[in-house]
Amino acid sequence: MRPRAPRAALLALVLTAACTAGALTGCRTGRQPAAAAEAAGAHARPGHDPAFLARGECAGRAAGSFTEVSCRSAEAAARVLARYNGPRSGGPRCPAETDFVLHINALDQGTSEESSAPEGYACMRNLQPPHPGDPGMGGGPLTVTGDCLYAQRDGVVKETACDGSGPRAPEYRVTTEVGARRECPPSTDLYVQVGGGAPVGCARRLS
Repeated sequence: MRPRAPRAALLALVLTAACTAGALTGCRTGRQPAAAAEAAGAHARPGHDPAFLARGECAGRAAGSFTEVSCRSAEAAARVLARYNGPRSGGPRCPAETDFVLHINALDQGTSEESSAPEGYACMRNLQPPHPGDPGMGGGPLTVTGDCLYAQRDGVVKETACDGSGPRAPEYRVTTEVGARRECPPSTDLYVQVGGGAPVGCARRLS
């Protein structure tokens, strides 16, 4: 239920870095992926709509922080593709075209439940290129079909640009996403846990 009156709450957000900053477990043993993240902050403007960064709304970057702005504003940099309550861990997977994720922790400064905003996360898409979340671009918070990977160390792979423009050359390419490893094609050389409804990425070695 939406609050009946505006509230001035401070919302601290953590920006999940592009996949180039995170590692994924790529192996044949089913170990869980590890991830690293950079941090950035954002504030809700005093008196702003308490439905902070709802689906379809936009955010602008300023001095390392994110603030909700009108999508018609020259400051608008990214649009919310999806917004979920609760922690991202165990929550719904962001859309495949997500460029980055904002984790939202509300620090309630109101006097009632109606002046609070729940913890959640927003799946963001840049309004202008580049789009690191697109297949093969070497970034974004998700690994999707068409992405390329390289082996960082034994059992751990990281995403890189398929066109070779990244710091590391691609060694594998995700050909499909399936619900279980047994559903991968016989030509699969690497299994990558990608989460969501089809949590396994089937990757082939590039010649």
